[in-house]
This record gives sequence, C-alpha cells and structure tokens, in this order.
Amino acid sequence: MKIEVMADYAALSERAAAIVAESIRRRPDAVLGLPTGSTPEGFYSALVRTGVSFRKVQTFNLDEYIGLRKEHSQSYYSYMRTHLFDRVDLPPQSIHIPDGMTPDVAAECRAYEAGIRQAGGLDVVVLGLGLNGHIGFNEPGTPWTSRTRRVALTDATRQANARFFGSIGAVPREAITMGIGTILEARRVILLASGESKADIVRRTVAEAPSEAVPATALQRHENVTILLDRAAAAEVPQVAFRSER
Repeated sequence: MKIEVMADYAALSERAAAIVAESIRRRPDAVLGLPTGSTPEGFYSALVRTGVSFRKVQTFNLDEYIGLRKEHSQSYYSYMRTHLFDRVDLPPQSIHIPDGMTPDVAAECRAYEAGIRQAGGLDVVVLGLGLNGHIGFNEPGTPWTSRTRRVALTDATRQANARFFGSIGAVPREAITMGIGTILEARRVILLASGESKADIVRRTVAEAPSEAVPATALQRHENVTILLDRAAAAEVPQVAFRSER
C-alpha cells in the first residue's frame, strides 16, 4: 500500500488523472472500474484534460441506485455522462453501469460479473471513501468475498447523499454495488480521499488491522494500492515508511 499526500484537492485530482491516463496509454483497451460522488469530480475533469483516448477503453461503474431510471438527474448514469462520458471518445457500447430499473436484480448482478470477466478483468479501479469506510456501496460488515449484488443503504450513507436529492426521504434505500471481492481482483486500485472530514477514516483504513467493520481496510491485502490524499485528509495518518509527500 502506497500513500501519496498531495498539496490540495486539485493536486490530488491531477495525480489520479495522470495515473489513469498513463494506464490507458500503456494499454489502450484498459478496463476501468469507476466511482461517483463529490471527490472524483475533480479527477474526471483532470482526466478529460489529459486528452487521452477512450476509444478502446471499457468502463464498469461501481454502483447504481435501485429504482432510478438512467435519465434521472441523480442516477449514476447521469452523473457519469456529465462528468466523463459526454466529454471523451468512449463508445456507448463500452459503458457498463448496473441497471437500477431491472426487474431481476439477481440476474443483473450475475451478468455484471460475467461482463467484467469477459472483458478480461479490471485493470484499474478508482475508489472514493465513505465516512464509515465503505467502498462502492459495501457497508461495514460486508464479507470480503462479496460480488456484485443488491444492498440496503445505511441511514448514514443515505444522509450523506441527501444533499444531492434535497432530503433523505428522496434518497433510494437500495443499490446494486460491485463487491469487495470483485474490487480486490483488479490489477491496480486507487483510493481517493479529500478533506478533514475523511481524516479519521483514512487513519483507520491504513493503520488499523484489517476488519470487515471497516470495509476499506480490505485494501491492505491488495498488492498494488495507491492512496491519494490531500493534506487535510492525511492529517491523522501515522508517519510510516510508505508515506510520500508531493
């Protein structure tokens, strides 16, 4: 696990984009696992600015709300169109996001896993970090062998996302998420965290013993993880050998 502490959010975003862009340049048909949320927004803008071609890339998003149509303003499909898909040369057929309106969620999850396998596996997964340590929508207590599946969202996660919907009552109660087991099979993982509100969970992620109580600690067992932090998010990280400053 490598930690890089950047000067600020903008530098964090640029660094994440540089890593992903270089991965695509080395392998033009790279398979990416992509996040949503506030933290990745700067990363997507910076990635677009690199000018790297997505013509042969395939993308698999981490999650989607159950019960929201693709066209809904708060669906993750809409988010991705706004922040990335409509700004690069990614073919529509190369975009993969769970269908939140599927009549058969279990079948959708099986098909999603099959699609990742057929693509050759995930080359790079980019993750955000929830305040309770969730990655994707894998909440505390999630088994590390978990695959893409239907999940109930915790009240804490729904409250954190209420700002996007106007009220917690409008936030869906369920989602489809890529599992921790699926994430851990990626060849490289990049975790992004920004701001002082993330400082405690960042410390727990990198310094506590791996535990299903903090899903992100599963990343300690992955051989190729880069954690990108701004200084505020890194404030409580112990001064350990794998920490670097930029």
